[in-house]
Amino acid sequence: MRLASPSPLTRHILVLGLALGAFTAQAAAPRSDVPGAKDHPVLQRFSGSLLVGYAQQDWEQRQFPDAKGAAKDDNRFANPITVEGKVTRLFYLAPLGKSPLEVFRNYQQALQAAGFKTTWSCETEAQGCARAYFALDGYERAKGMRWAEGDLPGIDAEHKGSSWNLEMSLSFEQGRMLVGTLSSGGRSLQLLLYTSVADNAHTGRTATYIEIIEPRSMPIGQVTVDAKALSQGLQAEGRIALYGLLFDTGKTELKPESQAQLDQMVAVLRTPPTLKVLIVGHTDNVGTIDANLALSQGRAQAVLAALVQKGIAASRLQARGIASFAPLASNASEEGRGRNRRVEMVLQ
Repeated sequence: MRLASPSPLTRHILVLGLALGAFTAQAAAPRSDVPGAKDHPVLQRFSGSLLVGYAQQDWEQRQFPDAKGAAKDDNRFANPITVEGKVTRLFYLAPLGKSPLEVFRNYQQALQAAGFKTTWSCETEAQGCARAYFALDGYERAKGMRWAEGDLPGIDAEHKGSSWNLEMSLSFEQGRMLVGTLSSGGRSLQLLLYTSVADNAHTGRTATYIEIIEPRSMPIGQVTVDAKALSQGLQAEGRIALYGLLFDTGKTELKPESQAQLDQMVAVLRTPPTLKVLIVGHTDNVGTIDANLALSQGRAQAVLAALVQKGIAASRLQARGIASFAPLASNASEEGRGRNRRVEMVLQ
């Protein structure tokens, strides 16, 4: 039986339930970062903080609010935008005594000094920060994160000996959110930052959650087109794009990981043995036309040579490079450029 996904409010109640379950257990606060975790290169931590939650994925998609921020009548983002790329998620605990406002202002000023462009921000409940807290959905954002050892002990006399769970211990108390873009290395990174009291006022701590998305194309070459699909594609369309033929940037030498795709191409060319094809190299629009013509031609010739080495007669093959003259997608995005960098088999 498939269960329905819990609502943001239900998830928050579940998190509170877990926290209450741990309320009577004495535990020490974290004393060190998550092993193997590190600050993102574009943004260093608030001084003295510990990086207690960490996750990084080479390619994933996340949802950020746009300029409308949180919806006025619901605990969600008014118009969420989907961003794809390399995702880094970081969860920090500031030193005891540091307020959410102090932490937030320091991050805000550092980002602005680096050229950060704000898409949306909030600092009060009237501006939508409480709704943004629920829209942030800690239940989902915490998936796959690694956590430091420790909990959030109570620090006041009344709650000495009590503690609360560390994991995703954000709250809507003194919550503030900042969302926008930051240029780095010629790319525009998407960044979301949320600071608040860590779970409740009894912990005396400030929690900061940061999510940074580096737009990039999904890693390609991880799926090989088999001989049957190759044959069907050639018969139906007269051509087929092969992303399992891999090259280093700006190079014409086939990488070893290309062998599986080459073997499937050979299987197609052996049945029937009279089949003739063009091997056509394509590039994105980065660089000059002349350089890309040479690069695409060199890659096509490298594939032809590899097929000949595997026993296919050279008379059945022709190599052509056409640079960026036949794109499959817009070159305005990294994802589009990734689709355009390819080698195709084309029926003669």
